[in-house]
Amino acid sequence: MKKFYQKYRREFSVVVAIIITFAFFGIMNPAYFSVANISTIITQSVTYGLMGIGMTCVIITGGIDLSVGSVLALVACVAAQLAKAGLPIPIWIALCLVIGFGLGIINGFLISKLHLQPFVATMGTMSIYRGLAYVITGGYPVLSVPKSYRNVFNSTLAPNVSVSVLIFFVFAIVMTIVMKKTRLGSHIYAIGGNEDATRLSGVRVVFTKVMAYGIAMLGTTLAAMILVGRLGTGDPSTGQGYELDAIAAAAIGGTSMAGGRGNIFGTVLGAILFSALKCGLITMGVDTFYQFIVTGIVIVIAAYLEIIQNYFLQKKSSKGAQKA
Repeated sequence: MKKFYQKYRREFSVVVAIIITFAFFGIMNPAYFSVANISTIITQSVTYGLMGIGMTCVIITGGIDLSVGSVLALVACVAAQLAKAGLPIPIWIALCLVIGFGLGIINGFLISKLHLQPFVATMGTMSIYRGLAYVITGGYPVLSVPKSYRNVFNSTLAPNVSVSVLIFFVFAIVMTIVMKKTRLGSHIYAIGGNEDATRLSGVRVVFTKVMAYGIAMLGTTLAAMILVGRLGTGDPSTGQGYELDAIAAAAIGGTSMAGGRGNIFGTVLGAILFSALKCGLITMGVDTFYQFIVTGIVIVIAAYLEIIQNYFLQKKSSKGAQKA
């Protein structure tokens, strides 16, 4: 039991933080426990979580992806237009996933093959993808997506619980298997730990990083299609600032911003905590603009907790070496 706790210490901490957050806001405003608010928390968790899972894969390689918010907008607009064009639903889903995956591949190629810094490369594609969203829509939202397409991602499993929740958890499970049980996942962790040593060991670093960025965008693509299903529109202005939300979910869940460490389950918990915190501020009547401040504070605190964790891990390993 002690070993299990030590292995998942960060996740236990996030669970405790979730309980404290719910208790605090519930006491401050009983409406926090209303069905509508809980539904909102779950809905937002899906968006943050899907994007955060993808961001986790990228951060583990030692990178970052600032374009996820723009990809969310671009894919949402494309999905809405294709739906209105009457494309068969299976082809519609497949094509949107291919487009999202392709946008991620472009990011990975710029970073791993052209050796651009992840921050610079994805800041550039963030602007490009956002611009494309405005170009293909003429700057206006794509309205009135047919109900049959919306129902694919917006039907309900239970009262106030959308099928998107199931999609979220299935994606989380699949990505956990990919990261923990496949060669690709092992290589992603290895690159984040020591890229040069990984390359010398024979791992195809370029291929692995390109795939990591491509797979990361699948989560964002699913989030975009769920958004279209929920709202019935594709808005080129949507998703602004969502890259910070995705980073926050990953950082809260214990993903090391230096790379090489992190897990999908932690990010899922991080998304739930982050969503609960944001919804709590809303129920207390805190202005929406202050949420940007809260997001920044959360990221800084998560980064500082990582420093503390690294300090104790190094201290523990040095004691072990002295005993040996």
